[in-house]
Formats: sequence, C-alpha cells, structure tokens
Amino acid sequence: MQRDHGGRSSATPNERLLTPPGKEGSLSSPLHKLYRKRPAHFPTVAVGFKSIIIFLTVCTRQRKPLLANDVTARLIVEAWQAANSWRVGRYVIMPDHIHLFCGPNTFPPQPLKKWIAHWRNQVTRAWPHRSEIPIWQRDFWDRQLRRSESYAEKWQYVVNNPVRHGYVRRPQDWPYQGELNVLEWHDR
Repeated sequence: MQRDHGGRSSATPNERLLTPPGKEGSLSSPLHKLYRKRPAHFPTVAVGFKSIIIFLTVCTRQRKPLLANDVTARLIVEAWQAANSWRVGRYVIMPDHIHLFCGPNTFPPQPLKKWIAHWRNQVTRAWPHRSEIPIWQRDFWDRQLRRSESYAEKWQYVVNNPVRHGYVRRPQDWPYQGELNVLEWHDR
C-alpha cells in the first residue's frame, strides 16, 4: 500500500528509472535497486481552485558551502523578487542548498524550470567571487503539495534543517530564513 505524502515529487519512481550497471537481475530481488540519474519534473497540476504550492530544493554544484552568508542571501532574495512569475513563500538558505516554497504568480503558471533558471542566472551574474562559478547544481528537486497539512509538515522539516546540521540550537536563531510572500492554502 502506498501512502500519500502530500505531493508529486521529482523523486517519485516511474517507468523511467534505470538499473545501475552490474545490478541487473530479478526485479523481485531485495538487492535490486532502481535509481534515477536526474529528477523527473512533472508539470504543475491545477485542480479546481486548490492552491498550487511547490516545495523546492536547489543545491550548489558539488555541494560547495557558498550560500549561507549575508551577501549571498541578499543576492538570492533580490533575484526571487525580480523574477516574479513565481512567488517565494517561506525559505531557508543553507550553506550548500536552499529549501523554499513557491506558488505561481501568473495564470496559467509559467514553467517552474524557466523561473528557476532565471533567478539562478541573476545570482550568478551578480556573484562577487568569479572563481566560484559555476555555482548551481544542474538540476533541482520539486514536489507539488496536495494538502495544507503537507505544507506545515514540510515547513517543520525545513525550519529545523539548521538545527539538524548543528549550525544553531534553535530554528529561530538561523539568520538565513524568512518568508517573502504568504502562500495561503485553498482547497476549493
């Protein structure tokens, strides 16, 4: 039985999964593992008047710890504000990745991938340390939330990320977090 975890994920298995070299064999074998070389990005799904909220994770190239500082956080927030086809709600900027919630600001929604490319490009062009470029991992992980409870659950995971990594003792002590826009959940 599969459990509904509140959204469509780019990590959700599908027929495009590949078998790693040397791991061929019976699909019923417990040692048989399927893996994905890149996340699958599903189109945004609008259902009635339900909110569209995406939980997004964007990482730095080779997970270099470049992001959690005042200059970079300012560049990222300014890029989100300028690239306004999607609105950023709550976010946490970690040293090597960003977790954020976003919702479309246009109807129909503009492609998420295009919006991400736009703001990452803006940050890269303004990057003060040219030797650190390229900054971003090629792809990203996205999950469309299906219910308000999953928004609250995911936020608890995100806001506690700096505590889990040992950067702060309390979530509210992490300086690189915030909420640019209130993304309200509507079920109708």
